[in-house]
Amino acid sequence: MKRRYLANFNLDKIKREYCDVLIIGSGVAGLYTSINIDPKYRVIVLSKDMINENNSNLAQGGIAASISPEDSMLLHFEDTIKAGNNYNDKKSVQILVEEALENVKKLMDMGVQFDKDEKGNIKLTREGGHSKNRIFHYQDRTGKEVMRGLTKEALKRENIIIRGNQLAIDLLTLDFKCLGALVKNGAETYAILSKAVVLATGGIGQVYNYTTNSVIATGDGIAMAYRAGAEIIDMEFVQFHPTVLYSPNDHKRFLISEAVRGEGAVLRNNKKEAFMGKYHKLKDLAPRDIVSRSIFNEMIKENTPYVYLDITHKDADFIKNRFPSIYQVCLSKGIDMTKDYIPVCPAQHYLMGGVRTDYFGRTSIERLYACGETACTKVHGANRLASNSLLEGLVFGKRAAEDINQTINKLKIEEPLIKNDEVYESIDQNEIQEIKTKVRETMGRNAFIFRSKEGLYAALYMMKEVLNRLQACSEDSKAFYECFNIATVAYLIIQAALSREESIGSHMMINREESKCLIGF
Repeated sequence: MKRRYLANFNLDKIKREYCDVLIIGSGVAGLYTSINIDPKYRVIVLSKDMINENNSNLAQGGIAASISPEDSMLLHFEDTIKAGNNYNDKKSVQILVEEALENVKKLMDMGVQFDKDEKGNIKLTREGGHSKNRIFHYQDRTGKEVMRGLTKEALKRENIIIRGNQLAIDLLTLDFKCLGALVKNGAETYAILSKAVVLATGGIGQVYNYTTNSVIATGDGIAMAYRAGAEIIDMEFVQFHPTVLYSPNDHKRFLISEAVRGEGAVLRNNKKEAFMGKYHKLKDLAPRDIVSRSIFNEMIKENTPYVYLDITHKDADFIKNRFPSIYQVCLSKGIDMTKDYIPVCPAQHYLMGGVRTDYFGRTSIERLYACGETACTKVHGANRLASNSLLEGLVFGKRAAEDINQTINKLKIEEPLIKNDEVYESIDQNEIQEIKTKVRETMGRNAFIFRSKEGLYAALYMMKEVLNRLQACSEDSKAFYECFNIATVAYLIIQAALSREESIGSHMMINREESKCLIGF
C-alpha cells in the first residue's frame, strides 16, 4: 500500500509549537508516562476528545499484581503465559509481573482507591485464567478511578500541558527519526515538534461492527506508525470479550466484566444449562479466547444471538455493592441481575498486536515510543490475560518515561523539510460513512472469532478497493482521517491473519465447510 501524508500541507506555511516530549493519547498509558517524565522537561499530552473519553475510563475489571501470601510472581507469570498460548515474550512477562506491585503502590500514593474490607485490607478478586485472587479493583469501575487519580496528579504538574479535542493526523519523520506530529485543532492544522514522541492512542474497536471500545478507538496510533514506516506485528491477535450485554441495535456494546464470573457467575445456554464444563477444566474462569469460542459454539448450535450469565445465586446486596455500574445499566434495560439472567455475547474488546516495541517502549523508528494497547511488547502473547492491560500501560509507560529521561539531553528539536501538495479528489461525508460501515461489517463477518481463508481473501480484496479509493482522496475532516485509519488497521489485521495459517489463541482458522455454519453471525 502506498504511504502518504493524509493532510495537504506545506510545513513552511503552518504554525509550529515546540516541546520536549509529545504524548499522543490521554488514557492510563499516556497520562502515567507523562507523570513519570522528569519535571524539568516540557510535556504536551494530546487528547483526541475530552480527557475522560477513552478505553481506560471504561475498564471495569482491575489491575493484576501478586500480593497475597498464597500467590506469587511465578504464578502470575505462568498464568499470563498459559493465557497467551505460550506465544508471549517471556522477558516482557517477567518485567510485567516483577514491576506490577511497585506501580500499583505508586497509584495508591497518588490517591487512587481500591476496594478494602472492614479491616482496611485490599480486597482482591479473580478473573478468567488467574489461578489466584490477585486483582486490585474499585467496584466495577477501576479504570474510571485510576483515570481520576492520574488526571488529578497530571494537572498538578506545571511541566505537563493537556489539550483536549486535538487529533493527531500524522507523524513527522526525517531519516527514520520521529520529529513530531501534525495535529488538527478544529479547523486549524499545526505542527508540534519535539525531542521524543510517545504513541498511546489506545485500541482499534471501531474497526469492528460490535465493540466494547470508546467511539474514539480508531487505531490512529498504529495507522500513523505504519504510514511512518514503523514495524507493526501480531495484528491477527484481536481479543473478543466473551460477555457483553446483548443489544441488537447498538454498535458500542456495554461490557459485563469478567469479574462477575470471578465472583461466581455461571454461563448458561438458552436451555438454561451451564455449559463451560464441556469446554475447559476452569469452566467459567477459562481464558477469554476459550470462553468466547465456547459461547459462539453454543450460539451456533441453538441458532440464538446470545447466551445467559447467571449470578442470581449471590446475595442481592453483594451484587449491587460489588457491581453498581453493571447493575444500573442492566436495570435500565429491564434486567435485574439479582433475579434475572443477563443475555450476553462476544464482541471486539482488545488488540494484542500493534506497534512493535522493546522493553523500554522504543519502536523501530528513532525517538518514537509506544505504550498501552497501541504497542506490542508481546507480553500478552496470542491472548491477553484479564486485568493485565492497565498493568501493561503502567509498567511499560513508566519504562518509556525513564528511557526518555536518560536520553533526552542528547537530543535536539529538528525541523523536518516536508510538504504534501499533491492534488487529490474530494470525497463527501456520506461516502466516508458508507466506507466505515462497509469496513466494520466486513471485519465482523470475515475476521471475527472464527476465520476462514476464503473469507479473509474476500475481505482483503474489499479492503484494497477501499484503500485505493481513500488513497486518491483528501478531505480535511476528522471523519476522513478516522476512516482512513480504520481501513488501514483492518487491512493490517486481514493481512496478518492470512499469513498465519495455524490457529493459536485469539486467531482461530476454520475450513470452508465449517464457515458455512457461521452465516447469520
